[in-house]
Amino acid sequence: MTGKGDMSEWKKLAEKELKASPDTLVWHTAEGIDVKPLYTKDDLAHDDLLDTLPGLDPFLRGPRATMYTGRPWTIRQYAGFSTAEESNIFYKKALASGQKGLSVAFDLATHRGYDSDHPRVVGDVGKAGVAIDSVEDMKILFDGIPLDKMSVSMTMNGAVIPILANFIVAGEEQGVARRDLSGTIQNDILKEFMVRNTYIYPPEASMRIIADIIEYTANEMPRFNSISISGYHMQEAGATLVQELAFTLADGREYVRAALKKGLDVDQFAGRLSFFFAIGMNFFMEAAKLRAARFLWSRIMHEFSPKKASSLMLRTHCQTSGVSLQEQDPYNNIVRTAYEALAAVLGGTQSLHTNSFDEAIALPTEFSARIARNTQLILQNEMGLTKIIDPLAGSYYVETLTKELVDKASALIDKIEAMGGMTKAVIDGLPKRLIEEAATARQAAVDKGEEIIVGVNKFRSDEEKKIDILEIDNTKVRAQQIARLEKIKQTRNSRKVAETLGNLENIARSGKGNLLEAAVEAARARATVGEISDTMRKVFGDHSAKPVVVKNIYGKAFASEPEYKTLKQRLSDIINTTDQRPRIMIAKLGQDGHDRGAKVIASAFGDMGFEIIAGPLFQTPEEAAEMAIENKVQLIGVSSLAAGHKTLLPELVKALQNRNSKIIVVCGGVVPRQDYEFLKENGVAAVFGPGTNVVEAAGKILDLLQGKLRNI
Repeated sequence: MTGKGDMSEWKKLAEKELKASPDTLVWHTAEGIDVKPLYTKDDLAHDDLLDTLPGLDPFLRGPRATMYTGRPWTIRQYAGFSTAEESNIFYKKALASGQKGLSVAFDLATHRGYDSDHPRVVGDVGKAGVAIDSVEDMKILFDGIPLDKMSVSMTMNGAVIPILANFIVAGEEQGVARRDLSGTIQNDILKEFMVRNTYIYPPEASMRIIADIIEYTANEMPRFNSISISGYHMQEAGATLVQELAFTLADGREYVRAALKKGLDVDQFAGRLSFFFAIGMNFFMEAAKLRAARFLWSRIMHEFSPKKASSLMLRTHCQTSGVSLQEQDPYNNIVRTAYEALAAVLGGTQSLHTNSFDEAIALPTEFSARIARNTQLILQNEMGLTKIIDPLAGSYYVETLTKELVDKASALIDKIEAMGGMTKAVIDGLPKRLIEEAATARQAAVDKGEEIIVGVNKFRSDEEKKIDILEIDNTKVRAQQIARLEKIKQTRNSRKVAETLGNLENIARSGKGNLLEAAVEAARARATVGEISDTMRKVFGDHSAKPVVVKNIYGKAFASEPEYKTLKQRLSDIINTTDQRPRIMIAKLGQDGHDRGAKVIASAFGDMGFEIIAGPLFQTPEEAAEMAIENKVQLIGVSSLAAGHKTLLPELVKALQNRNSKIIVVCGGVVPRQDYEFLKENGVAAVFGPGTNVVEAAGKILDLLQGKLRNI
């Protein structure tokens, strides 16, 4: 006996064990990849990706020759909340506990270019990140943290000009020249138009801002990465891994072209581009995705004929998935995060953020953040992962997955090129529509139990596990920020502020000069984030997206399910009895642009037969109430993911009451169970937390509506 396997013999043995063909075990993934139950060397016979080495073009096996054996990945935890003072204390504790770099989360008011005293951000200040209104806030944020020694990553896109300007001035006033500042600014606006929605200006103006930042940093900040091209938020919004790969790399190509149009040489800036990917629960495919990304980016960059090998190299930060975290059995999230982190490491990430187990419902506590950070320390120090380079190389399965991801992502990238590039594709709406279709299809698979989530749709525990959560006193934070703003405005040189803002406006209007350079001067004069943003708003205007709801995705998946048929029949009976189709408005309040949940609900409920009014992003409670009354809806469903629910929901109820409206208000999204009673006491009829089955939620909505509709 030779010991060599024979495929025909294996198939016979497998069929005997299964009492069916092994072909029935093929896993049809959302990416369109059919995963077989067994891979052999025959699957690699025609794989042209195999003969590569780490540190060498096309960098499939890693951007550095020695990878983690020479230097482990950077532990870079994303954090920020409340005031600059509170975040500064948190950063110092994290750095003392083994964290190696900082990653700043800003609140939604800052993301959208509003100062904390703006009436549109009452419920947002300090809630989902740190509030930054001026250089003074930025100086406090990094007080006692030497910016010439600490690498700082900042997730900022909409208000990227004033935030980076404030960071530069804060560094200078700490005694650190801008050439010595190291870190990354996300600066990835095309992704915002697709999924995360913290944009301010229209696409064309936004692309000019990106090009100006790339130009300025290339000339003035040699240690600073001018852009972090992000697929993370695409996957969080529902994108498949193929979509995340293709859209992220197509964005990158568009940014390179924008920089070249500024007259820059590709080697001036290409080595300072970085990427940011999500790592979800499809373990091997996530590792293969990072390998495929490096190969594809090298191929794209060859189009621009760089002379430096570093210009071909994709370097990436990764973050474990927020969407995979569940409210139910929250300690399961520790396990999920650990495996996602391992996938990122095996895929060859350069830095990593591990989510805390409580982030499905609130900001992380110091306790949960320590577990998340220690997860990486254990991976680095106890598992032998830093002793070997690319340990998955040669795996029949992983190498085949890598090849399939390369091929499928390439086809989608080519489709985008045929449309005229990513900016035109974004304006056309193709990426957003495909991602929303994928998100709705996945929700249907979860609700049907085809995709198992432990503790949510299978292996559920009857015991409710309560955990301590971090709650931000939004009113107190906003009052502190307003007081600081007032002091700055009283003590600054108003003439200098007006002069520098006037120069910024002229540069924006003329198209000549660099916007970031002008904003640095304005920030130095103590112009605020809001004032700098509004100056550019005067010239560029605000981008306003029209909500579009995808159809026939959820309903098609559920068409044959008994509970779905029962629900449709109930709806039909109500329509026949009242001669009226139940009309629901799906609303997003405040500056929370995360609309995956709202879009999925709108799409699924529309398929069921409800009449859906999709409200625009960024409404105030007053605006939502007025729109709901004008459209004669019976119920408003508010989707909340940014912790503003305790401020914004009561204001919505009050706005309706002031108009003598009896419209029912319900809420869904990231709402801690501890807050349910508060919301109900303030007029919210029902709360649907994370992991809610959409069909079950629709049934409860019908229960609320049934009596109301019969009395109309």
